[in-house]
Amino acid sequence: MFNRRRITAALIGLLVLVLGGWLVKDVVSDGSPATPAPSGTPGTSASAPAKGGAAVPGADSGLPVKALSALPPQAGDTWKLIEKGGPYPYPRNDDVVFENREKRLPGKKSGYYHEYTVKTPGSADRGARRLITGQAHELYYTGDHYASFVVVDPAR
Repeated sequence: MFNRRRITAALIGLLVLVLGGWLVKDVVSDGSPATPAPSGTPGTSASAPAKGGAAVPGADSGLPVKALSALPPQAGDTWKLIEKGGPYPYPRNDDVVFENREKRLPGKKSGYYHEYTVKTPGSADRGARRLITGQAHELYYTGDHYASFVVVDPAR
């Protein structure tokens, strides 16, 4: 009888430890609890609203959504140039087709995406930062030369 209670208590303790470890792992790996954020919360992907309540183009890609104002200030400068149609600081490299070879953005036909340099202060070359536009008015940012992307909400 005594051994059966010890075994039951040990199994319950083990179960609590496993569940606790699983919850801690989710919080540490995501930076947030495992429960989904409510619709419209900044930082959510598919439901991040733009100005006027419309969804941000590209938010359905599953990538995180960030406000343009949360990016380096040079990204805002590049966005203003894109809206004006240039002139760009690197005319041979800006407004050229982005091939999406790393396949980090949603798969589209060749010519769908175009890339633009986001200047990096102190860099001797173009640096690693880019804005990528899509034909459906999506805007993406990478600060690590295409290793990762975020969807940009230019209205915020």
